[in-house]
Formats: sequence, structure tokens, C-alpha cells
Amino acid sequence: MKKLPVLSALLFLVLVTASAQTTTPRVTAQQHAQSARIQAGVQSGALTRTEAARLKARQTALRNEKIMARADGRVSVPERKELRRDEARTSRAIYRQKHDAQVSAPR
Repeated sequence: MKKLPVLSALLFLVLVTASAQTTTPRVTAQQHAQSARIQAGVQSGALTRTEAARLKARQTALRNEKIMARADGRVSVPERKELRRDEARTSRAIYRQKHDAQVSAPR
């Protein structure tokens, strides 16, 4: 009977540690993929310089948001959800800008 509180405390510590990671590999991978999409859009002419600059600024803001989330030594579940939501919004913005009517000369 005395083992039950010890086991439950240990389980709690494992769950808290698992949910509070300091790394964000999915966010990092998505950021790299989005940067490549922006670069490909510039090279193909689907993105103008202005559009690319705005999208890169969004990428920088997302990177800074990720740094702020890690500032306390861990990235909580709500912070991780916010980062992923912002990634999704940026991804949609990249798609919309690449597929709008504006075209620049390919490089």
C-alpha cells in the first residue's frame, strides 16, 4: 500500500517531464521547409521581392516566438500549440502569395 503514492508521484514526474520539452523539432523542421518554399518561390518568380520579404519577416517573428517560449527552460503544451498554429498560418500565407496573380521575373 505504501508503494502507491511513490508510484503515482513518479508517474506524475514522468508525465510533467514529457509534456514540458525544451526542444521543438517539429517546429524547426517546418521552419526549414517553409524557408525552402519561400526561396523556391523567389527563384521561380511566383513571389515578388516584397512578398518574399514579408514572408521572411513572418519566419523571423516565428523564430523569435520560439526563442521566447524556450526562455524559461521548457516549452509548455500551450506554447507548442501556439507555435504550431502560427506555423500553419505562415504556411497558408506562403501558399496564397505563391499562387496569387503577381509574378516577378524569375532569377
